Amino acid sequence: MFSSVKPFEEQHFSALRKQCQQNRTLFEDPSFPAVDQSLFSHGNRIGKVTWKRPKHCFVYSGHSLFLHPHLFVNGISAHDLHQGQLGNCWFVAACSSLASREALWQKVIPDWKDQEWDEQKPESYAGIFHFRFWRFGEWVDVVIDDRLPTANGKLIYCHSNDSNEFWSALVEKAYAKLCGCYEALDGGNTADALVDFTGGVSEPMDLLEGKFIQEQEARNQLFERVLKVHNRGGLISCSIRATNQADIEARLDCGLVKGHAYAVTDVRKVRLGTGLLAFFKSEKLSMIRMRNPWGEREWNGAWSDSSEEWKRVSKGERERLGVTVEDDGEFWMDFEDFCKYFTDLILCRMINTSYLSIHKTWEEEVMRGSWCRHDDPLRNRSGGCINHKATFLQNPQYVFDVTKPEDEVLICLQQQDKRAKDGKGENVVIGFDIQRVELNRTYRMHTIQKTVGSSIYINSRSVFLRKDLKEGRYVIVPTTFDPGLQGDFLLRIFTDVPAACKELMTDEPPHTCWTGCCGYPKLVTQVHVHRADGLQAQDSDGASDPYVIISCEGQKVRSPVHKNTQSPDFDVKAVFYRKKPKEPIRIQVNLLKDSFMGQAVLSGDLSDLQQLHTLRLRDKANRQNNDLPGLVSVSLTTSDVLTNI
Repeated sequence: MFSSVKPFEEQHFSALRKQCQQNRTLFEDPSFPAVDQSLFSHGNRIGKVTWKRPKHCFVYSGHSLFLHPHLFVNGISAHDLHQGQLGNCWFVAACSSLASREALWQKVIPDWKDQEWDEQKPESYAGIFHFRFWRFGEWVDVVIDDRLPTANGKLIYCHSNDSNEFWSALVEKAYAKLCGCYEALDGGNTADALVDFTGGVSEPMDLLEGKFIQEQEARNQLFERVLKVHNRGGLISCSIRATNQADIEARLDCGLVKGHAYAVTDVRKVRLGTGLLAFFKSEKLSMIRMRNPWGEREWNGAWSDSSEEWKRVSKGERERLGVTVEDDGEFWMDFEDFCKYFTDLILCRMINTSYLSIHKTWEEEVMRGSWCRHDDPLRNRSGGCINHKATFLQNPQYVFDVTKPEDEVLICLQQQDKRAKDGKGENVVIGFDIQRVELNRTYRMHTIQKTVGSSIYINSRSVFLRKDLKEGRYVIVPTTFDPGLQGDFLLRIFTDVPAACKELMTDEPPHTCWTGCCGYPKLVTQVHVHRADGLQAQDSDGASDPYVIISCEGQKVRSPVHKNTQSPDFDVKAVFYRKKPKEPIRIQVNLLKDSFMGQAVLSGDLSDLQQLHTLRLRDKANRQNNDLPGLVSVSLTTSDVLTNI
């Protein structure tokens, strides 16, 4: 995974550390110096800031600090983190989630034993660390020095429970450097941090839209999904939406805080009952555990730390769940209460692409692209969303296939983060549409077809959609909301089987050296076979398994087979670039065993203005006096401008 890690700002950790060790100096990072510009994007609002290295002793919370600094004290834990003066609970919540996953935090904190302070060899310490984050499709290695901002003898920002543990403060500094400055972390997005820590895919969920409070079945399905993400190593965060500025960080009577990100640290089905009753009674409760990044202020309702409900659970089960009566910011909730109070949930999936895994394996396609403005409509790639029908299809287009009868498809569109560097930039509103297209489309679309899915449009760094799609060919159109905006994007598509995704680059068949002797298309025709009715029965029970073949000038397009029906809804399209306009278009209906059931023939010339044709099936000679059972409904669109369809 890390063979292609990119050094951030061309700073190579090993070379810099070796240089410092040879010179017996402590590293001072020239690209993120110990000055106010590394802290603030809108001016100093704290006062005097003193940058100090962990080895320098100073007083914090009444205790002498940093005599023996460490990355980790007694391991790494979600309890290590406490939010400082920044409004970056989203980042601290993501760190809390990360701390519970050893395989993940070891990616972010590489070679941690090598980076740890060595009390036996103090001369080897060079005041330099490095951390890794996933950004825009690649892992970047961020080098920092160990100077941390303090005020009045205290760390200003993220800090640990143990006064000599510094992993959280150093990871925060590296992330601040990646984002431009510390202030750029004020008011961010948990979903972004989860992706940056993992390279996974974040799915934001609006719990108010899903009717999870009212409908138990929907709530149970959601819990199973959350449980699966947790059990497969994913990271989860949640929050209660603030409706106005006054609501932000307002504490509710139940102890929860609005406008505040919580880390989900465990998801379990808890066995109720004590003693033998717990073994013979099958009742289990869906439970979820969360942590407040403040390290205090917990839920005080049912199943809170000291509530009566825990008497329904055996001592052994309580110990297994780690239930403690402390105001440490971590608490359990019944999932029904969770859905009642929390409004937003973020599931960051670890997308498994390993064929050796026992869990579901995904096929991943990664496409990089740009929205670029151009005066020529055929070269413009910044057409805006589908509201702008005249320019919508001037955006980049990506075609992919679903080759199973139905497949769950995950799609994530990410823009280059414009908040990075100085924290002042604004992300543009982005989203995408999915169009179902002709089975043989290889050139760009020029007319809007059937929209089968759309993401939300939002000015976040990424948008996500999970969609079940039927067998067929599809085109994803990633867009900005308004036309004329420019920027780079990353498109990630996950399917169960390979999807052969590629960008549609060409508007029409190209002219080649063979065009003169072989000819060039004069017409383009789109054929849409809607359905067939009254087909002949194949089996004794009256069922058939038909499919349709659309052919023109030697090209054939075959639909999927429709099982057990004499009236199939084919809903299949084909597009033909025709060099010989007088050659007809044939619609042939066959059975699964390639038995001929009948055909219909159309001219498809420009004079045919009839949109919908309902045709009687005939024999292979297309004789009018030899009709066969069945009708087929077909739409044709023909143009002598090849970029009209």
